[in-house]
Amino acid sequence: MKIRVLIVDDDALVRAGLSMILGGTGDIEVVGEAADGDQVPKMVAQHRPDVVLMDIRMPRVDGLSATEVLRATTGSPEVVVLTTFHADAQVLRALRAGAAGFLLKDIPPVDLVAAIRRVASGEPILSPAVTRQLISHVADGGAGGRRDSARVLLARLSEREREVAVAVGQGRSNAEIGGELYMSVATVKAHVSRILTKLGLNNRVQIALLVHDSES
Repeated sequence: MKIRVLIVDDDALVRAGLSMILGGTGDIEVVGEAADGDQVPKMVAQHRPDVVLMDIRMPRVDGLSATEVLRATTGSPEVVVLTTFHADAQVLRALRAGAAGFLLKDIPPVDLVAAIRRVASGEPILSPAVTRQLISHVADGGAGGRRDSARVLLARLSEREREVAVAVGQGRSNAEIGGELYMSVATVKAHVSRILTKLGLNNRVQIALLVHDSES
């Protein structure tokens, strides 16, 4: 089955370029394009994409707001934020809202395609190093409150679940976590699923952010 992608960007040239790049693959299909965040709910309901490429800055409804609405919906597609900035407050907020990662708009086509494939398979495209860079470079006066809140949330987990959460925060794959903690990949996946459910999160990026917040 092809990976279904919805492109959301207010720049028609960007949308055309992305469509051309993705249209040249054999396993990715661009099912729709939107010029503003207010069009996202309708387009998602109509086209049922697997991945949404979401611009941050749009005139009526920005990508952050659109991502928050979308990821709060059961069964929503994965969201990948498109940006021109490495360290942007809105990018970090989008990740906290449930985006699976972000891509710079000047990303090489081959890397763009690989990133979409990874996200569609359930893998985040955000390294712990980039997460730390975002957190450290974006001024945010609420860091202390988030640290306390993160520690309270992590305290809900069992000791084994906390070990898995920390490993996720370190960017470990399921196979790497299994090797380090002497458990099968299936068991790791089960732990990650329980962590997401217990903490009300919807992807591994949010687990990583929570771990980093607790250590700040």
